[in-house]
Amino acid sequence: MPDRPVFGRDQTDRPDASSAQRVGLPTVRDILRLPVLSAALPEVLAGEESLGVRVRWVHVSDSLGVATLLDGGELLLSTGAGWSADDALLTQYVEDLVQVGAAGLVLELTHGLERAPRAVQDACTRLGFPLIVLHKVIKFVAVTEAVHSRIITDQTEALRARDALHDLFIGLSLRGSPADYIVSQLGRVLNAPVVLENINHQVVAVETLAAGDELLAQWEQRSRAARREVAARAAGRSASGELTAVERSGQVGSSGARTSAGWDIVPVEARGVRWGYLVALPGEPHPAGRLQVMEQAAVALALGRLADRDADEWTRRGHEQLLVGLLGGRYVSELGVTLRLEAAGLRVRDRMLLGLVLAVTPDGAAVAAALAAAEASGADAIAAAYPSSNPNGRSAQLMVALSLPAEARFPDAAASAFAKDVAQALRPSVTDIAIAVGGEAHDAASLLASLEEAAELLRRNSALPRRGVAVHRVENRPLLRLVTALGSDPRLQAHSEQMLRPLIDHDLEFGSGLLAVLTAFAAHPGNRTKAATASHLSRSVFYQRIALIEDLLDVDLDDGETVSALHTALLARGSAR
Repeated sequence: MPDRPVFGRDQTDRPDASSAQRVGLPTVRDILRLPVLSAALPEVLAGEESLGVRVRWVHVSDSLGVATLLDGGELLLSTGAGWSADDALLTQYVEDLVQVGAAGLVLELTHGLERAPRAVQDACTRLGFPLIVLHKVIKFVAVTEAVHSRIITDQTEALRARDALHDLFIGLSLRGSPADYIVSQLGRVLNAPVVLENINHQVVAVETLAAGDELLAQWEQRSRAARREVAARAAGRSASGELTAVERSGQVGSSGARTSAGWDIVPVEARGVRWGYLVALPGEPHPAGRLQVMEQAAVALALGRLADRDADEWTRRGHEQLLVGLLGGRYVSELGVTLRLEAAGLRVRDRMLLGLVLAVTPDGAAVAAALAAAEASGADAIAAAYPSSNPNGRSAQLMVALSLPAEARFPDAAASAFAKDVAQALRPSVTDIAIAVGGEAHDAASLLASLEEAAELLRRNSALPRRGVAVHRVENRPLLRLVTALGSDPRLQAHSEQMLRPLIDHDLEFGSGLLAVLTAFAAHPGNRTKAATASHLSRSVFYQRIALIEDLLDVDLDDGETVSALHTALLARGSAR
C-alpha cells in the first residue's frame, strides 16, 4: 500500500458507482454525535480528515478477516477481542478495510484492551482511515439500532427530495422552459452558482446568485483545467503528470464528477449526443445529493434540446440573453458584462469591437449564417434578434457583435462581404440585404453604443430601395452618432419634444404622417423631389404637407439651422423610442 493517505475526505467525491447510492446517508461525524455514541466518550485517534465519509450500514465483528464480508460504506464496531499481537496482521487488517471501502473503525476499549494497538493506529493515520475509540462500554445493539434508524430517516428524506426535484425539473421541461430559466432554478435549489456551458467551454447560461459575474473570469481556462483533473483522476493518474489522449479530452463520465476545488460537473446528453455540461460551484450539501440534483436538471435540459428543432437553440438564446441584457442595461458593472461576453466566446479586452445590424429575419438560420460569416472573416461573434418595438413582437433585424484584433479594420468591402455571406446562406429567401455598421468600440460600454448606432442607422435607411448589398456606416452620419451617444440626456429629449410636439399631436389626431414627411425631408435636404419619392407621395401632396409642417411649427424649412435642429429632434426621438 502507498505511504500517502488514500482513503479520501468524502466518499461522495469518489468517482465510483457506489457514490450515487450513498447520497442522503449520515457521515461518520454525524454518527459520532448521536447520543448513544457520545455517551461512550468517543475519541478520534486517526483519520479525522475523513469523518465526512458516508456510512451505509453498521457491522459488528471482532474478526481480522471481516473485510471479506463487507461491501463498502460500513462503519465497523469491534472490541478487539481475539485480535492477533502480530503487527503485520493488524496492519493488513486496516489495509483490507480501506481496500473494500469501509467507512471507519470504532474500537471499544475494555479491560482486555485498554488502548488501540500501535500498529492499527499507525496504519489508520497513514491511510487517513477513521479510527475512533470508545472510553466507556456501551451496547453495540443500541448503536446499530440508532444508526440504522438515522440511515432510514435520512434515506427517506433524500427520496422525498428527489421526487420533488423530479417533479420540478420534468415540469420545467414539459412546459418548454428555456435553458437559462432551468439553470436559474438549479442554482436556487443548490444555493450555489451554476453554469451551463457548451462542448467548447463557452458559457450558455449562468446563475451567479450572490457571487457576481466575477466567477466567470477566465472561465474557459478554468473549466478546461477542471475537466483535465477529472479525466486524470479517472485514469488513476496525477493531474500534474503527463496526460494521455483520453485525459487531454477532459471527458466527464455520464454520472458526473467532483473536482478537488468542489466543482460538481454533470454532462447534458441524450441519444448518444453530448451537448454540454452543467457546472455547480462549491456550496452546501443537498439532501438528495448535489450530483443527483444536477442530473435531474440535465435531463430537463436534454429533453428541451430533443424537442427543439433548432440545433443551435442554446447558442441563439444565450447570445440573445447577453445582447438584449447589454442593450437593456441589465448588468451592474462594465466588468460584469465584459466577463459574460468573454465567457460566451467574444473576446473584449484589447480587441476592436463593432456593432452590426442586418435587415434579415433573425431566426436560427440567420444567427448561424452570421456566426459562420464572422468566422470566415476571422472574428469572434455573438448574434441575436434586435429587440423589436413592433406590436406583434416580431423583429426584422439581426444584431451582431464582432470582435477583431485591436489593429484590425472593417472597411466597406469587409462589411459587404459579410452581408453577402449571410445572404448566400439564406437564399432563396434573401437576395437583397442591408447592413449597418456602428462605430469602432474597445470596451463593453462603447460596444453598446455601436449596436445602438447601427440599429438607428438601419432604421433611418429602411425606406430606401436596395439591390444586392447596401452598406451603411455610422461614420458617414456624424449627427446620428452624436445623438445616439447623447440619447439618454433629458435636455436632448426635451429639445425633441418641444420641436416636434405639434406634429406629434396632429399625427395622433388625424393620422397625417407629418413626422414621416419631415424625416424624408431631413434625409434629403435641398432635394424635395427625392424626399417626396422616399415618402411615397406625389410631389404636390408632399409640398402641401411641407407647407402644413411649416405652419404648425411656425418655421421656415429653407433655413439650414432650423432643418438641423429638426433633424436632431427626429434622431433623438428615434433613439429614445
